[in-house]
Amino acid sequence: MRAIWTGAITFGLVNVPVKVYSATEDHDVPLHQVHDKDGGRIKYQRRCEICGKIVAFDHIDKAYDDGDHTVVLTEEDISALPAEKSREIEVVEFVPSDQLDPITFDRSYFLEPDSKSPKAYALLRKTLMATDRTAIVHFALRQKTRLGALRVHGDVLMLQSLLWDDEVREAAFPSLTEPTRVTAKELEMSSALVDSFASDFSPEKFTDDYQLELRKLIDAKLAEGDAVDTAATFGEEPEPAEAGGEVLDLMDALRKSVENNRTRAKKRS
Repeated sequence: MRAIWTGAITFGLVNVPVKVYSATEDHDVPLHQVHDKDGGRIKYQRRCEICGKIVAFDHIDKAYDDGDHTVVLTEEDISALPAEKSREIEVVEFVPSDQLDPITFDRSYFLEPDSKSPKAYALLRKTLMATDRTAIVHFALRQKTRLGALRVHGDVLMLQSLLWDDEVREAAFPSLTEPTRVTAKELEMSSALVDSFASDFSPEKFTDDYQLELRKLIDAKLAEGDAVDTAATFGEEPEPAEAGGEVLDLMDALRKSVENNRTRAKKRS
């Protein structure tokens, strides 16, 4: 893993230097769009709806649309805002862990001690475990100020960004306003059904069958030769080979390198 951020946990006069790593990753097979007729790549262009020209990123501003009016925000406008550049994970308070509603959890990050002596890191981890508390923190990541929960996950500290209070919708359904009568017998039978499914949660027992079957389908097509040259999907003309030697296209070399690495990785696993 590669650290995405470095900083320090601070509370009172205590300073705990840490490295921050993404705790999760996407395992979905990456897919892109192609034309069903000839397999050509489908590209999306940044085209202005007024002049019809394709616009480079250097000439793109951001805007807010309230339905009737649009406010254009230039890069200068954005840079004038009080952007948070702090490298501190500031502890605001320590709360009972059971007071946090999982619906507010957003992204998760692992924290690694970033100092010669990890004693302060170990002390904070053991203190949170002993008190069954979670630290509510303020921190900044990717130019946004965030609220977070700092808690223990196994042998490491985990930082989980939290949704702000106004980002969680209220569940108010008219269909639930009237009380529904449930008999004792119905509750007894329902509880018996739950007991018949009772188990301890082991996430390793569950797999993403769709992604596994998708990978099998792709591998089968590759094995059968049911594929096209990737460069051809971009509409590129192959360069002619020079007399007396083979010209190895850069994209072809990169593609083969990736395929070789994948093959070696499969053998190792």
